[in-house]
Amino acid sequence: MPYLWRELECPIYATPFTGCFLRHKMSEAGPGKKPKIIDMPVGSSVEIGPFSLELVELTHSIPEMQAVAITTSAGVVMHTGDWKFDENPLIGPVSNYDALTKYGDGNVLAMVCDSTNVFEEGESGSEGEVRKELIKMISECKQRVVVTTFASNLARVATLIMAAKETGRVVALAGRSLFRVVEAAQESGYLPEDLDFVNDKEMMNLPRKDVLLICTGCQGEPRAALTRISRGEHPNLRLSPGDKVIFSSRKIPGNEIKISGIQNRLVQAGIEVVTGKYEMIHVSGHPAREELKRMYAMVRPKISVPTHGEPRHLHEHAKLARSLGVKETVEAYNGAIVLLEQGDANVVGKVQAGYVAIDGTSMIPTDGEIIRTRRKLRDDGAIFVTIAADKNGEYDIRLSAPGILDKNEDQEFIAECIAEVGDALASVRRTSDDQIAEAARLTIRKALKRELDKKPVIEVHVVRV
Repeated sequence: MPYLWRELECPIYATPFTGCFLRHKMSEAGPGKKPKIIDMPVGSSVEIGPFSLELVELTHSIPEMQAVAITTSAGVVMHTGDWKFDENPLIGPVSNYDALTKYGDGNVLAMVCDSTNVFEEGESGSEGEVRKELIKMISECKQRVVVTTFASNLARVATLIMAAKETGRVVALAGRSLFRVVEAAQESGYLPEDLDFVNDKEMMNLPRKDVLLICTGCQGEPRAALTRISRGEHPNLRLSPGDKVIFSSRKIPGNEIKISGIQNRLVQAGIEVVTGKYEMIHVSGHPAREELKRMYAMVRPKISVPTHGEPRHLHEHAKLARSLGVKETVEAYNGAIVLLEQGDANVVGKVQAGYVAIDGTSMIPTDGEIIRTRRKLRDDGAIFVTIAADKNGEYDIRLSAPGILDKNEDQEFIAECIAEVGDALASVRRTSDDQIAEAARLTIRKALKRELDKKPVIEVHVVRV
């Protein structure tokens, strides 16, 4: 948000907890214009342009999760966002089933709905069951306990604080995002203001059996606290053989290698690692198939637009929606423009969409020339050729290839490349700088492909003397 908002400078509507969290985050973004954040109480309504929006309470791992019922001249679009059904959510109320049913009775044109757990049978499970298991597991440990989870999962953070209290342990936090979430939760009334945390230095001086550390890094993020701890790079925190690390989270597809790297390093250091594979220490914040069926039974949309998932998730969700009597489904993708018209719902266009990277103070597209060149430099290296050309058509050629060729061991090949460039330049009829550079570039490319089977970045500089 601190980066994207500066490109848009639009008003931001948020529920109180989200608005509080966002104000803290935006204040850390440094000088510059700050956004207008408009607080919307849970379950409230607002008119924005031609649209009337009503928030509908749903449960999730983050408090104040709200579906948005968007009333338009063409009908109502129900956008669920992330959600689940949990009769014992621990943080916030249960889902507003009456409001969902009311909209279903009133003829919903389309529903844009979470697909993340569409392959999971049954229901996603209750946070209340996780709390019981974590309290039991922590009470059985005789040494230091570390739990890593999503920083945004306030229900889990609250569970761990309660587990520490019931097992006679003090709580320490590690990870900036965790501090942000806890601070916003205290200001919003979801956590007590008088919680007493110890800092990481204090924690290391306490008996190991008296400490519970909650930290970031459950997805193997390179700069997260647990990653740095596992590498021995954290400035204050160290773990000892016999300590226990609990991964109270699920692996997001694509993060498996990073997470396994952390777990392997911890195990090698003699630390016990516990995951949710065999223990009830995590439940998803997204709906499984039975919850999806209940949602469709209440909302009864004419059109289903699956979202939040990979193509296989969207496709399976569309199949499920059709089996539940939904007449039309649209399997969209990032950047798709979808026409929501009964009898002709489909993708009708595309806009540019994709990841952007923060590069210093700039935002650059990850599929743009700058990032492509950096990847090529990483994989194949670079060669720099300098050609000094005089008015008589004589050339002095220098070549360097750091990271590709050794200037001592590869002297013969370097001399061979320079000679081949010289021969190529001798056959160039017209001698503009661009023609000289292109002839040299093609010659070097062929030589590198022939000898090393590599395609490095080749930079040629022509200097007139």
